[in-house]
Amino acid sequence: MTVSAGDVVTAPNAGAAVKAQIHESIQRLTGWLEENDYRGYDTFDGLSAKYVRPLTFENEFLRTALLQGVRRFPVNLRPLLGVEKSRSTKGMGFLARGFIRLHKATGDPQWTEKAKSALQWLTEHQAEGYSGACWGNHFDYQSRTFYLPKNTPTIVWTSLIGHAFLDGYEYFHDVSYLKTAISACEHIVNDLNKTAHGNGVCISYIPGRISEVHNANTLGASLLARTYSHAHDDSYRDLAQKAIRYTAQHQRADSSWYYGENENLHWVDNFHTAYVLDCFKHYAHGTGDDRFQQNMMNGYAYWKKIFFLEDGTPRYYDHKTLPLDIQCSSQAIDTLVFFHDLDPESLPLAVKVAQWTITNMQDRSGYFYYRRYSPWLVNKTPTLHWGQATMLSALAGLYRLL
Repeated sequence: MTVSAGDVVTAPNAGAAVKAQIHESIQRLTGWLEENDYRGYDTFDGLSAKYVRPLTFENEFLRTALLQGVRRFPVNLRPLLGVEKSRSTKGMGFLARGFIRLHKATGDPQWTEKAKSALQWLTEHQAEGYSGACWGNHFDYQSRTFYLPKNTPTIVWTSLIGHAFLDGYEYFHDVSYLKTAISACEHIVNDLNKTAHGNGVCISYIPGRISEVHNANTLGASLLARTYSHAHDDSYRDLAQKAIRYTAQHQRADSSWYYGENENLHWVDNFHTAYVLDCFKHYAHGTGDDRFQQNMMNGYAYWKKIFFLEDGTPRYYDHKTLPLDIQCSSQAIDTLVFFHDLDPESLPLAVKVAQWTITNMQDRSGYFYYRRYSPWLVNKTPTLHWGQATMLSALAGLYRLL
């Protein structure tokens, strides 16, 4: 688990047995989700600990200690601390995308019903008081740089959920879904700060402050670009281009990206890098502008070389493998599937990652563990969006192509 990753060894062609294994995994996962009414914990929901939160006295340091303590403790303390299982907006967005993919793969009408139900739930649970559709956490959050009260929208949540509505529009041809995506773009255009850097612009993570993070910036750009392909609003394309340019300009010499450019954000990890790669590809598809193609392919080659062991284990950081995090697995599968038209090795590697994850991270009851710290130390917390929803979406996308 700690050796450095070298060149990826391509997996054998997936056969019927592999497809059956992934299908069985999806069945167990959807069964668990239904039994739990699509509710679970969240990685960062520690401030919802109603029995302990008063002891923070709303001090920033103590809030951070509580949130990170709950998140990092290898045993799930939430039931003891008063944190309840909940639905999450981001989770429902990934579930909607997964259900659409399952209908594409199987034609089973149950997935249509579930996808539309998830999108309807998201329509009813938007944040209020902004220029357009947007979504945030259902819990308070304390980051290393800011405090975020629950229901404050973030560009990450809004963009990923906006993509779910575009999936719905493109598949079901329901214009109301496109209108929601357009509304989300209006939120990005009107409610979020934009910081100019040369010819580029960084779109802020949250309303009301400047917060420059590459995956957040590019996620906003990706939704603007993909929506532009349907709505043809030039302002969406222009802002998307400037945002992608900002991140392209900050690509490092080895083709990686820091999480953010502030000194306290200088790390390189697996799934945030994958987000950025997806966004570059969405931008090119949505606008027809391929000027950043080399940035994308160089970044993709770096990501594929650095972040996987030979057996498909997804590494967390560029310099170390641990912890083995379910989000690294789910986003790796999703990005490899997305790039299958550009890289013939992507699907075999996606299969290897999926098989490793099913074997090492899926509980017998169907849900996926949050993290492995070692072969014998596992955090088995059933997080909803971080694990269950993202894995359903990723596995469904892979299953559809096998």
